[in-house]
Amino acid sequence: MRDSVFTCCFVPSPPPPGEEEPASDMAAPPDKKFLIFFDFDETIVDESSDDSVVRAAPGQVLPGWLKETYREGHYNEFMCRVLAYMGEQGVREEAIRGVIEKIPVSPGIPAVFQFLKAHQELFEIVLVSDANVYFIEAWLRAVGWRPLFRRIISNPASFNTCGHLVLQPFHTHSCPRCPANMCKRKIVREYLAQRAEERGGRPFERVFYVGDGANDYCPSVVLGPGDTAFPRREYPMHRHIVDMQRTQPGVFQATVVPWQSGEDITACLKKLLGR
Repeated sequence: MRDSVFTCCFVPSPPPPGEEEPASDMAAPPDKKFLIFFDFDETIVDESSDDSVVRAAPGQVLPGWLKETYREGHYNEFMCRVLAYMGEQGVREEAIRGVIEKIPVSPGIPAVFQFLKAHQELFEIVLVSDANVYFIEAWLRAVGWRPLFRRIISNPASFNTCGHLVLQPFHTHSCPRCPANMCKRKIVREYLAQRAEERGGRPFERVFYVGDGANDYCPSVVLGPGDTAFPRREYPMHRHIVDMQRTQPGVFQATVVPWQSGEDITACLKKLLGR
């Protein structure tokens, strides 16, 4: 395992590269008008899933020596060590899944997904997260929202033959702003280009991005004048956007709709559709 201080059994190859296939009933016909991206941690759910999983560790805490191995910009590597430690301590899938499934949803987010479910013919929904595929899949399936998403793009994670959850980085990139394992701007740009080609050169009418963190600010800069960024109010994404609007007027092109509750997002989408 990369940068892990632990060794164990053979680790099988991860699924290619942290990107889940669409559910069979959500193959996304090419005439969908809108594309909406969601972050996961502190956006769909009201906690960081990486922090939450520690509740499955012995004593629900990490040892000090392990915490001290964290390096700025290399959180994925740190979580590789955390999950390896938990595996060595006998923590298995049932315990991890039990903790992840109990992470609380963010305020008002159920209303957003009720609205999107009622208008599936209009919205293509994609999740882009620096958590990992296993945490996200487990949580979404527990609440019944997995079929709504055409893609889940996150760091690959799967259980090896020892029963340890093994985490891998999503990709490499050259963005100086983002963590070493994931640049969401690169992901969003590539996804938009891929879907435009698959749709015969026809872009989406509008693109929306819902997030909270600094790594959600980076992809929001890609959005155009007809698009909308939904930063969680007073979180890093919101603060970065406000700072850019103040220091570089006109550079940030998308409409900005800060949200405190998902109801703010739903209200904006309803207004768009005239509902």
